[in-house]
Amino acid sequence: MPDALSPNAPINTDRLQTMMETVSTFGGGPDGSMTRLTLSKVDGEARDWLGQWFAQNGFVQQVDAIGNQFGKMTLAGANAPVVMVGSHIDSQPNGGRFDGALGVISACEAILAVTERLKAEGRLSACNFQVVNWTNEEGARFQPSLLGSSVFTGAAKLDWALDRADGDGITVRQSLEAIGYAGTDKVEIPDALIELHIEGDSTLSSVGERFGIFTRHWGATKYRLAFLGRQAHTGATPMAQRKDAVLGAAYLIADLKQMAGEHGLDLHTSVGRLEVFPNSPNTVPSEAVLFIELRSGSPEVLAEAERKMKVKIEEAAAKAEVSYEVRSIDRRRAGRFSADLIAMAEEAAASHGESARHLDTIGGHDAVAVNDVCPSVVLAVHSRDGVIHHPTEFTSPEDHALGTQIVADMLYRMACEGVNVAQIKEAAE
Repeated sequence: MPDALSPNAPINTDRLQTMMETVSTFGGGPDGSMTRLTLSKVDGEARDWLGQWFAQNGFVQQVDAIGNQFGKMTLAGANAPVVMVGSHIDSQPNGGRFDGALGVISACEAILAVTERLKAEGRLSACNFQVVNWTNEEGARFQPSLLGSSVFTGAAKLDWALDRADGDGITVRQSLEAIGYAGTDKVEIPDALIELHIEGDSTLSSVGERFGIFTRHWGATKYRLAFLGRQAHTGATPMAQRKDAVLGAAYLIADLKQMAGEHGLDLHTSVGRLEVFPNSPNTVPSEAVLFIELRSGSPEVLAEAERKMKVKIEEAAAKAEVSYEVRSIDRRRAGRFSADLIAMAEEAAASHGESARHLDTIGGHDAVAVNDVCPSVVLAVHSRDGVIHHPTEFTSPEDHALGTQIVADMLYRMACEGVNVAQIKEAAE
């Protein structure tokens, strides 16, 4: 590895760590867990804190109609390119503290560090910077996931998104109003997007490396499927007369696991959520709703898996003697991130004596949605043992600082060599 160089825009590691510790108090448990469901009261409190930080540090806050929260640092003219940096602060229930939030906090520190450096040098910036906290990345409360970024890019209609309801029938629209984030600001598509995230896998751990770059994102096909049977007594009703919706679900769940094995490492399948009605131990279920995911980096494998799944659905329903209905389908195509942003991240990592391992992201990120409309990239820092969506999820302050410094170096370079932003956009088109 090359000798590490001093950063052009050194971050403040104490300030970074303090911010990370502070945001973790909103919904954090004593065991390291995090429950900060999107648009909940505690999410609103975390957003308020972030907005106060923006105001105290020279950022101008904007909130759009789906509740995406932005903090803009204007260092160049109004028509100058905008580089957006950030992630999300909503979490899974009983999830971890670093997934998403690390990227938002890193964005704040990286942009602030670059701003301070430029001012100290008396240098004008060639571009403006913007922190983003996307709404409902996780999809734990409202489906689908990546809701805020999908509305932002035009992939999802605003009114449709606002009408999504959680398990209690509360809509996104109602939740935004309840916490005061039903915004009206119009925010333009940026010229580039950088998202820093924990790896959420064990590749970096297994090879003893600290930093990676997601160069390719897997596609996903998500079904909300209901098997429909007939409610009956579990004691009095003869087995031969039962129309058990959960039995149909069980057959399909087993088939999905077998399907994944048929494609080796190229296909992931899951049913991460199952809703049963009436959900009584003494009643044959009349309805079982499955939240199905098919994921692959290959469009061909994903299409073939969906074809096979449709056949398995028919077979499962027939075997259980129930009917079924597809209630929603969400598709996210596979693709690659910006080659120029990847190269820039590689150079920044090398300047600190670090490798930049190329990775696939199997899980979704908001940068995946934004990648359809502007050059984007997701950078990854080491997460201990690859844990994600669990209270033991952990990224060390040192690794967090490394990722943040790499982001700051990229932003400083863009500020000094604004032509690169235009080149990145042109290459992506």
